[in-house]
Amino acid sequence: MNNEPIELELSQFSTFLKNRPIDTHKGDYGHVLIVGGNIGYSGAVRLAAEAALRTGAGLVSIATHAAHAAFLNQTRPEVMCHPIHVADELQSLIAKASVIVLGPGLGCNEWSRPLWSAVMTSGKPLVVDADGLNLLAEQPKKNSHWILTPHPGEAARLLRQTTQVVQQNRLLALTQLQKNYAGVVVLKGAGSLVLDDQDEPSISHFGNPGMATAGMGDVLSGVISSLVAQGNSLVDSAKLGVLLHAMAGDLAANAGQRGMIASDLMPYLRQLVNEQSSC
Repeated sequence: MNNEPIELELSQFSTFLKNRPIDTHKGDYGHVLIVGGNIGYSGAVRLAAEAALRTGAGLVSIATHAAHAAFLNQTRPEVMCHPIHVADELQSLIAKASVIVLGPGLGCNEWSRPLWSAVMTSGKPLVVDADGLNLLAEQPKKNSHWILTPHPGEAARLLRQTTQVVQQNRLLALTQLQKNYAGVVVLKGAGSLVLDDQDEPSISHFGNPGMATAGMGDVLSGVISSLVAQGNSLVDSAKLGVLLHAMAGDLAANAGQRGMIASDLMPYLRQLVNEQSSC
């Protein structure tokens, strides 16, 4: 492995976002299922869902706590919201999904743990974030069909290290995460890193301190899952998703980094995926 990761640029993905045929329909662009949103954390799944739609997913469903499923999509009616009382209720939703986002606002309690287990054994491509990662740290396993998106604190729990150790050598932490858990790993932070078991690590130099705010990781999970749903490989979806997310953050920061919020990225995500469209 080289000492320096490969820098990510949008030009590397010029053929990934092609113009859509005139006879296309929503089924051509995949179905994202987002599992999470425990009591008090409905915003996380809402952000991930809109990010998936704004970057081109054909359909987006949320499986969430029954306490707020009825009102969750009032501000974004295009999202299909389903109340989940017990894990068995997930099975019909899993069957329809092209990819599953597991973790935004999921929590680590008696409601969330059976849902986590059901998704983990689904056989579907996964994007695992937030409490999906915290539960994985409790029950480590490998899966070649997932994308893990830890921030340094989550990475530390997965590696049973301190956050300081992770930050001291982020490239080493990335390599250890991929070796221990397989699949594709995105180590978030200043200079987000991406690695699978085939390529050299990649790095994004886009993004800014204004993105250090609640919900940004949920948006990234939605973006990456949308790209998977549209037929891109896991590693390419992770790389392009990291780029789009960071570049949207830079565009949003033109109005000022301080006070920027995660939903500010939505119009820029839509702008970027259309600017990159090719024949």
